[in-house]
Amino acid sequence: MNKKLISLAVAAAITAPAAAMADAVIYGTLNMSLDYVDVDSNALNVTPWQRYPAQNQGNTGAVGTRKFSGWGLGTTPRSNRVGLKGSEDLGNGLKAIYQVEFGIPLANENNNIADGDNSGIKMRNSYVGLAGNWGTFLMGRHDTPLKMSTAKLDLFSDTLADYNYTVGFQDVRADSAVAYVSPSWAGFNLSGAIIPSAGATVNNGWNNDANAIGSAWSVAATYGNGPFYASAAYEQLGDSHWAGVAPEDMNTWKLGLGLLNWSGFTLSGVYEKQNHVAGVDEYDINLWQIQAQYAFGNNAVKGMYGRTLPEWNGNSLDGADATSWALGLDHNFSKRTSAYLVYTAQNQDVTDADYRGVSIGMIHKF
Repeated sequence: MNKKLISLAVAAAITAPAAAMADAVIYGTLNMSLDYVDVDSNALNVTPWQRYPAQNQGNTGAVGTRKFSGWGLGTTPRSNRVGLKGSEDLGNGLKAIYQVEFGIPLANENNNIADGDNSGIKMRNSYVGLAGNWGTFLMGRHDTPLKMSTAKLDLFSDTLADYNYTVGFQDVRADSAVAYVSPSWAGFNLSGAIIPSAGATVNNGWNNDANAIGSAWSVAATYGNGPFYASAAYEQLGDSHWAGVAPEDMNTWKLGLGLLNWSGFTLSGVYEKQNHVAGVDEYDINLWQIQAQYAFGNNAVKGMYGRTLPEWNGNSLDGADATSWALGLDHNFSKRTSAYLVYTAQNQDVTDADYRGVSIGMIHKF
């Protein structure tokens, strides 16, 4: 009898946490690849439009040069993540929502033999909020509406050819954000976020002079209906300054268009204009990229081409523009597991900066 009581007590202890966590979901994405990269740069400084894998910055030759070639695992941030999310029904169509997400390195990001070098767990989108028929309200760490507005248009996301690391589109995950996302009205959605000044230091602290609740803010409008997708977004970082330069408000606007999975074809285009980059007055950058993909069976072939065009005082900087392109092949083993092969190349004329890379990888989602 005592054994039965003990067994029941143990069973109750095991099942009680499961019942309490009934609405909680553990999820994640694991992405790892074997990469070969070849960097040859004569640039005196890594400018905002030169996006090299992080570990290559430390492999320098003579002063003012960056040269590196070799093999590595996951040589750009792969956005590997594990998270916990859930909700609680509060009645009358209202629910509480929450998410805690961690970025986890599956291999050393700097390709050093010794572990632990810049490879620790990092916080990703984590928040608490409320949701209902009126939309979603949240507070915490989160991607800005401008970043989210074109995320689904990047067919090379989280690979060597990710559009943030090649063309250089602005992708901000705000440390502190107060955000609202509307419900869908026949495919239309609106979203907005403010970044209170205590957490407004984004992009290496460019706007660390921000001192108001709305010094940094971001808004976006999107439309998705069947294969058609369109977006428009604007973001201001507020009171930016960099390297002692007199501060200017860095602001960015972005447009996106997509024909997504139409009889196997996908075509997307993104245009972005960055004004007062890093808080430098009259320094602007125009960026655009087109991508295409054709899916057949469990496979897909894809390509991209992009340009990065800096300006000073409204005039093009002769020879300072950059070009990037990539080709890729995807294979889906299942809905959750896939493999990919990517080749990408970039060139920035005035500094004779070249970057080439090939990557073979695998992604599993759970």
